[in-house]
Amino acid sequence: MQAEDVAKILTESLEGCEVTVAGEGNHFQLTIVGEIFEGLSSVKRQQTVYACLNSYIADGTIHAITMKTYTPSERQKAS
Repeated sequence: MQAEDVAKILTESLEGCEVTVAGEGNHFQLTIVGEIFEGLSSVKRQQTVYACLNSYIADGTIHAITMKTYTPSERQKAS
């Protein structure tokens, strides 16, 4: 799987989110910015993202993910 494939899956699943994916093979680094994360704990944010990728993780297509999730206002503060 390529980074572009992961980005497409997440962009289609997490409407309105800005998705950036790096990596290759089965190891990926994700940065996702969206209002969808407003009011969610970091664990709930991760669960939201993992829910989109669970089938790929279960079959071994994706082995490792690191992620950073932000609301738009959090991203502005982090920049």
